[in-house]
This record gives sequence, structure tokens and C-alpha cells, in this order.
Amino acid sequence: MLPHIRRHSALVAAVATQLAELAVAAGHQIAPDMPPHDTVRLVRASALLHDLGKTYCIAHGGNHCQVGAAWAMECTSNPRLAQGVLHHVYWPGPLDPQAHFVPLAVSYSDKRVRHEEIVSVEERFTDFLHRYGHTPQSREHIHRTWRQARELENILSHYLGVPLHEYPFDCRRLVVGA
Repeated sequence: MLPHIRRHSALVAAVATQLAELAVAAGHQIAPDMPPHDTVRLVRASALLHDLGKTYCIAHGGNHCQVGAAWAMECTSNPRLAQGVLHHVYWPGPLDPQAHFVPLAVSYSDKRVRHEEIVSVEERFTDFLHRYGHTPQSREHIHRTWRQARELENILSHYLGVPLHEYPFDCRRLVVGA
């Protein structure tokens, strides 16, 4: 994994971990068959690995979500963890955090981290449009994902009882290392 992707992934994991901790503090069972501490670790692990396939796909082509999820599944045998990697760009189903907290937390966290900086959803997608919105198709895909990210932010805010658009995600002053 390229160093800047590793640093981005560490910051996404810090944000996702805070989301999971907020969910546990609010009394939600992220994965009813797992203790709360383990579910927080599951969310963190999935977020750390969300761009696992990116370096390979930069060099060789392919879908970094699919490649990374396949590797995560092969190495961990954990479908919940791999699901967060597979669907961190766009969630294909209902935005139900009670049923799908791990991939939704990873997806939302990725939408709050531009490179190695925590930003608003709007800032992240404005950057996406600038960097990748070169065709009508790419702009439509970005706008569709942006709409989903805003909806997910609202749903998670309600679910967690925290206005996430205002939440600082200060990572408790943790230094995200290289």
C-alpha cells in the first residue's frame, strides 16, 4: 500500500472507530453475536483495509473495492469485514445502520476524509468532481454517490443521536502515523 493511501486509511479508521464507539455508547448492537469491544475492532479493521486494493489497481487496473474485498475475505475469512471494503464507495441496498453498520460506517468515514484531512461531505465531493468529473457519466456517478452520502449522514446522525455534519472527529488528538 502506498504511504499516502496507508495514512488516508488510518484516518478513515479513526473516524469509523469513533462512529462505532458512538453506536455502542448509544446502546446499539452493531453485531448482536459479538461483544461491543469486538464490534468496534471489526469496524476499525474494515476501515483500515478499505483501500487495500487501491495500489494494485493503480498499477494494473481493476476495481479497487472488489480486489481489496477479495483479499480481505481470503486473508480473514470474515464477510462482515470484507463487506466494508467492498461497499465503501457506494452501498447498493437500504441505508439501514442497524442491519449494515460496518459497511455504512466505513463508507461514511471515507466520505469525510479527503486524502489525509477530515472534511465535510460537501468538501470531499467537490474535490471528487474537480479531480474525476471529466465526463457526463462520471459526474452523474459522483452526484449519485454524493446524494447517498448526504442521506447516510442524516440517517447515521439520527441513529447515533449526534449531528455528524458538525462532529469534529478530532480522533482524540491521536497522531495518525505513516
